[in-house]
Order: sequence, then structure tokens, then C-alpha cells
Amino acid sequence: MPNKPKLGQNFLNDSQAVERIAASLGDLSGRTVLEIGPGDGVITSLLAAKARHVVAAVLDRAVLMVQREVADRVTAQPGSRDYGLLSVTVQMYGPAQSLFTLPPSAFSPPPDVHSTVFRWRFEPRFAELGVDEAGFQRFVRTAFAQKRKTLANNLRAAGIAPAAVESALSSAGLDQKTRAETLPAETFAVLFKALANVLSPKFIT
Repeated sequence: MPNKPKLGQNFLNDSQAVERIAASLGDLSGRTVLEIGPGDGVITSLLAAKARHVVAAVLDRAVLMVQREVADRVTAQPGSRDYGLLSVTVQMYGPAQSLFTLPPSAFSPPPDVHSTVFRWRFEPRFAELGVDEAGFQRFVRTAFAQKRKTLANNLRAAGIAPAAVESALSSAGLDQKTRAETLPAETFAVLFKALANVLSPKFIT
């Protein structure tokens, strides 16, 4: 499997660590081993020599079923009623697409809610957008801190100087009345980088 740095992939190349991981599984003779995310296959080849069968799953996407309201928030787009912190957080790790919804009658016993199946493809965007993962996620949480407040008010409430907030909004082509729920991840990245010099250490470490 080719290395894809832009996806945040890092492959193990420490041979001693590979041996220790395989040894920690104990006696594998006659057993089937499932390896999720085999990478370059360095562990896979060792497991194949020890186990009866090895199934290596390349986990680049997942199909999940959750309550409809949760799926609506996960897959929501900027400006929609359901778009918010959960939408940005999930979609920064890859696009999420709603597939279909099941009624309570599809289950036994039937629940009190509808359930939606959605597909989530793992393609982290932090490197693409040039932002630190942990710091950016904290910044987005601050932007959505109070849903009824404007983005500017939320940023100022977090201790960011009003002049810096105004300058960052201007650099992104936004006004003081802009709300976080209208912005795509790309714009949050522009703001995060524009404020990099004035953000407290909690956002950048």
C-alpha cells in the first residue's frame, strides 16, 4: 500500500516493535487474525508466518448507522439547520454522506427513533488546510461555544483581542455579524491561521 502523507499516514518500520506486537498476541497457530489497517504489511507478513489465516483490512471508510438526528448533524453542510461543531469535527477527518433512513418498524422491538445509515471516508484534511489538528479543533469548539452568539463574540469571549478578531474576519471576507454555522472548514482554517500570532498557547500546542 503506497504511503500517503497527505492523509496523515505513518507506517511502522521498527523491526523490534513489530516482533513485540506479534509476540504480544501469544500462540497464533491454528488461529485466524484480523489486522485492521495493514499499512506496508510489515506486521502482516510476520502474522502470516505465525497464524493459520490472516485477514488484512484496509480501513479507508466506514458505513455506520446512528439515530437520524445525529446523522443529519454529521453530514450537514454550512448554512443548514443541522450544521455545527459535530459536522466540522467529523468532516475534517473525511467526507460523510447520508445513504438511507430506516423507520422504527425495521427493528425488533421497534425503537422510538428513525435510524440513518451514512458512509464516512477517511481523508483527514489538516495537512491539506495547513492547520495543527489539536489546536484547530479547539479553535472550532471556541467558534461554536455559544450558538446564539456571532463568531466575533465567541472569539472575543475566549480572550482574543477585538482588533485581532476584526482583522481576521476581514482577511477572510467576513463581517462582524457572521455566525460559525455558516462557515465551511476552509474558512475556519483561514481564520485560525490569521489569528495564529495572537491565539493563547492552548490553541497552538
